[in-house]
Amino acid sequence: MQISLENLLEELSGIESITNPAQIAKLSEDYSHFSPILVPLLAGKVGDIVVRPSDESEVLRVAQICVKHKIPLTVRGSGTGNYGQCTPMRGGVILETSRLQAIKWVKEGLACVETGVKMITLDRKAQEIGWESRMVPSTVKSATVGGFIAGGSGGIGSILYGQLRDRGNLRAVRVVTLEDEPRIIELRGDDVKKVAHAYGTNGIITELEVPLAPAYGWSEFIVSFTDFVAASRFGQALGNSDGIIKKMISVHAAPITNYFTALQSYIPKDSHCALVLVAESDREPFLSLVKVFNGEVCYEKTPQEASKGISLVEFSWNHTTLHARAADSSLTYLQSLFLNDPQLTLVQRMYEYFGDEVMMHLEFIKVNGTVIPAAIQVVRFTTSDRLNEIIEYHESQGVFIANPHTYILEDGGMKEIDRDQLNFKRMVDPYGLMNPDKMRGWQ
Repeated sequence: MQISLENLLEELSGIESITNPAQIAKLSEDYSHFSPILVPLLAGKVGDIVVRPSDESEVLRVAQICVKHKIPLTVRGSGTGNYGQCTPMRGGVILETSRLQAIKWVKEGLACVETGVKMITLDRKAQEIGWESRMVPSTVKSATVGGFIAGGSGGIGSILYGQLRDRGNLRAVRVVTLEDEPRIIELRGDDVKKVAHAYGTNGIITELEVPLAPAYGWSEFIVSFTDFVAASRFGQALGNSDGIIKKMISVHAAPITNYFTALQSYIPKDSHCALVLVAESDREPFLSLVKVFNGEVCYEKTPQEASKGISLVEFSWNHTTLHARAADSSLTYLQSLFLNDPQLTLVQRMYEYFGDEVMMHLEFIKVNGTVIPAAIQVVRFTTSDRLNEIIEYHESQGVFIANPHTYILEDGGMKEIDRDQLNFKRMVDPYGLMNPDKMRGWQ
């Protein structure tokens, strides 16, 4: 930094700041250690100071100071992402949003919250009037609304409502700019895409309007199968069953379920399983579908029982990888979309081709109105070259890979430069101070 820490603290007077090196190091990390590729790339990348503004006016002050002294600024929610989105590549200021906790209002179908509100806090408030978030990450207990919008793509609920990028799944955002005179901009409608899933590279999100969904009582089931293909086809059939209301269909090939220590008393060893959240009122047709595919219900909780203790949500999406790595830290993961594979022929081919080297884990979601499996495969890592070979083989067979082993925005999921996001950054961050080195288009 061009300014001394002492002088910077003086200018930040009144705004909570952290200068303890150990705390700063911790707040410079997320779960990028899931990737053996990212670990060395992000080693030693830490901020110089962490600030915790309590309201939007303090965010504006931080922005003004950063622009004045040309200090890089990286925004952080709860740090539950996996790609180093909140790791500062050039030091500077980390703006941590945990004090921006106001729920401005909640009404039927819609809520307005500050960026640091936790997903579970919003859900509990919305459930008071019979609503809930449309989709949440498996880290729902700790993830923030702003962090999910800036870094996420979908989650539990995507089987009903698609992905975060789909029109209607984000209604409005307020962002603070890093111009010579920082200002507040409100984006509505399709304009919200300028900052959604942009890793905070082109604006500090301070407030959001998000849609809600009717809150159901969600029963939890684990269905075991002796055959993975049957388990995956059950998942697809359940996803396609419009008459059964469901929130999560998470299918795991053996031996993944052996890593679920807390569920071992329920799940038969080396079995293939579907972890499912279904509306309590649809239990009967759900169990009929289980019979069609010769599945066996080995775990069932009513919504009341599921509300206490651990939830199956915490074994889905990238929590699956977390449990697997707790047993074997050499494991890593991939993120894939099996588009145009209604009979799951390609899923079966990849499962049989790689065997236990790439353990199949499917999350069924809606993409453009069609139910498809999104895979978060658990991979036995050996070398970077072999990991690239695995990625290249998938792509050569028609599997879309959203590479989780890069911190570059475009190289992960989009595969191309988003011109609207880039042009918005040019306007609101002319000095390139926001989360630098993450947007390839800017570089």
